[in-house]
Amino acid sequence: MRATGWTRGLLVLGLGGLLIAGCAASVFKNDETPGQHFDRMMKEFAENCAKAKLKPNDTACDILKLKPADPLATEEGRFAHSIKIPNPVPEDSGYKPGMTSQEYFDHLCKTEAGEFIYKTVENVEGLYMMRPRKEATDDELSHLYTLEDPYGHVLGVSRRPEEYFVQPAIGKYKFLELPPEPNKVPTDRAKYRRFYRDPTAHPGREYATAIDGRFVRVPYIVASETPDIRKSLYGFTWRGITRPHDQELGIRGGELIILDLQTNEALAVRRGFIRSGNVRNNMTGFWWLTGQVCPGAGGKMDHLFIKEVLKPITEQSLPGGK
Repeated sequence: MRATGWTRGLLVLGLGGLLIAGCAASVFKNDETPGQHFDRMMKEFAENCAKAKLKPNDTACDILKLKPADPLATEEGRFAHSIKIPNPVPEDSGYKPGMTSQEYFDHLCKTEAGEFIYKTVENVEGLYMMRPRKEATDDELSHLYTLEDPYGHVLGVSRRPEEYFVQPAIGKYKFLELPPEPNKVPTDRAKYRRFYRDPTAHPGREYATAIDGRFVRVPYIVASETPDIRKSLYGFTWRGITRPHDQELGIRGGELIILDLQTNEALAVRRGFIRSGNVRNNMTGFWWLTGQVCPGAGGKMDHLFIKEVLKPITEQSLPGGK
C-alpha cells in the first residue's frame, strides 16, 4: 500500500526551523468527533503553512487547496443522482443524538447496506462504464470532504478497468465501453472508448492472473478503439450518499447502480458505507483505503457484483475473440 503524504517524514518548511509534523501522530481529544478533529487539524496546518516559506513547486501544503466534492459538477454525476431506485435511502438515517461513530456506522450497515437485485440479465456481451472513477491522490484519500464516494474508491475500479471486465481470467465480457477520456474533446468518430477481446492484438505479451487458485500467465488480449456508436445495452454508474451527521462522524456512503440503458430501469443496487477518522499516524486522522467497510454484501468488489447481475455470455477464462 502506498504511503500518504503525512507518513513520509517531517516536512522541513524553513522559517526559523519551523517543522510541520507530517509523520507525527494526530492528537485526538476525547470529546471531539472525527469531523471536528479533521477541521481542527486542518486549521492548525493552514496556520503553519501560512508562516512557512515554501520553495517553488513545493506541494507540502497542497491538501489545503482541495475543495468538497460537488456531485453535480459533471453531466455523469447529475445523471447518477437523478436515477430513481425502488428502495432509496430514507432522509432520516436513524441517527440518534449521542451515537458514537461506531454505533452509527453499525446502524447504517445493518439497516441500509447490502445488495438489492431487482432483475438479472443472461448472456450479456458487454457493458458501459458510465462514470469512470478518477484515481484518488494521497491528499484526497486523507481528506474528509473532497471525495464524493470514498467507499466506492475502496471497492471500485479506477485503474485499467478493462482488466477486470474483459481480460481473462478475471474479465468475463467481450467488451467494455467508457465515455471519452476526461479533458479530451471527442471527434465526430470518437464519442466512446471501447476495449474488446482480440487474441492477435499483442503477440507474445502475457498477463499474470489466477485460475482455480493458481497463479498463471495467459495471453494479453485486450485491444481498444474509439467508436462513434455505443453497443452496450446495459451499464453501471455510482453516486455518493451524504446526510446530516455522516461526515461529522467520519462516515461516507455510496451506491453502485446497474441500469438497462434502453429504459434507464435500475436492475440492481449495491449500497454500503465506510468509516474512518481514527487513524493516529497521519495528520488528518483519515486514510480511506484502510477504512472500515460494511461486512458481508456491503464489502463486495464492484466488478464481482456487476457480473452477478449482468451475467456474461461466456464464463470461459481463456481468450475468446472479439
